[in-house]
Amino acid sequence: MNNFGKLKDLVMSLEDDFSKFYDKQNAAAGTRVRKGMQELKTMAQAFRTEVQNTKNAGADAPAAKAAPAAKKAAPAAKKAAPAKKK
Repeated sequence: MNNFGKLKDLVMSLEDDFSKFYDKQNAAAGTRVRKGMQELKTMAQAFRTEVQNTKNAGADAPAAKAAPAAKKAAPAAKKAAPAKKK
């Protein structure tokens, strides 16, 4: 099954618990909603990583633009200490 299908199935599986929690104030359903949302977060992060890796693998072609060199900031000039009064 593709990633979008897995994501959709997880969201749809939470529908009843959302209804029970918000409509019937069922605390146990709220716990299941929170657990499902954590799974959703984990799944989303895994999909993001997969997409990024796939995108970067395609950028390995020789015609790809090279990233510009990072500019180094010039070191801050030290201020002279104020002269002591006699």
